Amino acid sequence: MIKRRGHKIRKGSQGSPQPIPGPHPPTTAQGRGGHFGTTAAGSTSVPAPPMAAPAPPSRSSPVSLRARRPPAANGGRRGRRRERARGGAAMEEVSARFVAQKISKARWRPLPAAALQPPDVFATGSWDNEDNRLSVWAVGELGSGEYLGEPQLLCDIGHDGDVMDMQFLDQERIVVASSTGSVTVFRHHQNNQTLSVNQRWEKAHYHVDQDTSCGGAACTGVICNNPEIVTVGEDGRINLFRADQKDAVRTIDNADSSTLHAVTFLRTTEILTVNSIGQLKIWDFRQQRNEPSQIFSLTGERVPLHCVDRHPNQQHIVATGGQDGMLSIWDIRQGTMPVSLLSAHEAEMWEVHFHPSNPDHLFTCSEDGSLWHWDTSTDVSEKPSFLHHGGRSTTYLSHSTINQSVVCAWLNNDPTKDRMEITNLIPNQTLSVNSLDVLGPCLVYGTDAEAIYVNRQLFA
Repeated sequence: MIKRRGHKIRKGSQGSPQPIPGPHPPTTAQGRGGHFGTTAAGSTSVPAPPMAAPAPPSRSSPVSLRARRPPAANGGRRGRRRERARGGAAMEEVSARFVAQKISKARWRPLPAAALQPPDVFATGSWDNEDNRLSVWAVGELGSGEYLGEPQLLCDIGHDGDVMDMQFLDQERIVVASSTGSVTVFRHHQNNQTLSVNQRWEKAHYHVDQDTSCGGAACTGVICNNPEIVTVGEDGRINLFRADQKDAVRTIDNADSSTLHAVTFLRTTEILTVNSIGQLKIWDFRQQRNEPSQIFSLTGERVPLHCVDRHPNQQHIVATGGQDGMLSIWDIRQGTMPVSLLSAHEAEMWEVHFHPSNPDHLFTCSEDGSLWHWDTSTDVSEKPSFLHHGGRSTTYLSHSTINQSVVCAWLNNDPTKDRMEITNLIPNQTLSVNSLDVLGPCLVYGTDAEAIYVNRQLFA
């Protein structure tokens, strides 16, 4: 499988591109806005998948996954560790809705710092459709506390090109990266449930000339730290924008000779990018020269990296995922190679996310139709409580407890102590899971099966 937002083909037996069969919508659906609904047990009722992926491991048959570490600098032995994998997890309180759009991105709206309720609004973007759209959805509870059952569309708006990436800037504004090279800030008007364009940077990314009518390069990644917005693209360019300012604050035109796939903030003035030849690069905006301050890379083959996320409490811990489906853990304080290479998905890993308030938990999704929950808690039987989780950055474990457990889980060099519980959250794998987001006890994800899924009791 070769997949690029806007270009997705499946290799045939003779090497010729073959169209991917599209999903068959359920008979209950009435075009966009139709739904699957939920069964009495809370499981999703979906049509038979048109293209089944290999069945995930069952709970009764644990599978050992070998975690591979790069060789030590002194030529020492490669350390190994094993993790226990559990697949086919029953998803309690999961709802699905057929949306007649291939979903490329899904993001929860951030909560106010003092909020006590779980998130109830999320946004999605689509790709590979004749009419791509940005949509805002609501999930919630009835007065009795009963789960509503399915996401409700609040509003949507057309989007020019594929939605390549998407981030909330604040409670009302959503920054969207397009395959056309433009970057748009949409405003969600909550009083009348409409969306409007608040700001747009046309051809923020381009191959030839920004002033020509053609030659736009896809904007592949965006990250926000209000009011600052950083974008990366196929053109190897990095842009630093500020909300409500017309021109870019700074542009690094030749930041990379290869495609930049994703970006994240390390600190207020530092970002980290991943590219199509397996490199991570740190950029310090305080420096005037347009060169990275540090470069990290995978050993051996130059496997493209598609996604990156930084640990929310320890900025030196970074997770990446790539075309080979491997999960890589990096400690950017030392060395230039990953601390761990963990065998994960059978195809491209599209997104990786630490849980924002409990980073012992990490989530990944893949082209192979799977979504994995990596649980590295000191005691995996003690699930965290998110009844009053507060804002996105709030945690109810002490920082010392979190720091110790994460160091043991992600960076411990003693392979005998490195154990984690891995659960596949999608028992019936079908088409690609392109995006996920997790906040408090809630998980949302979008797929090429033209459906969105919400789990409101992730840690039940």
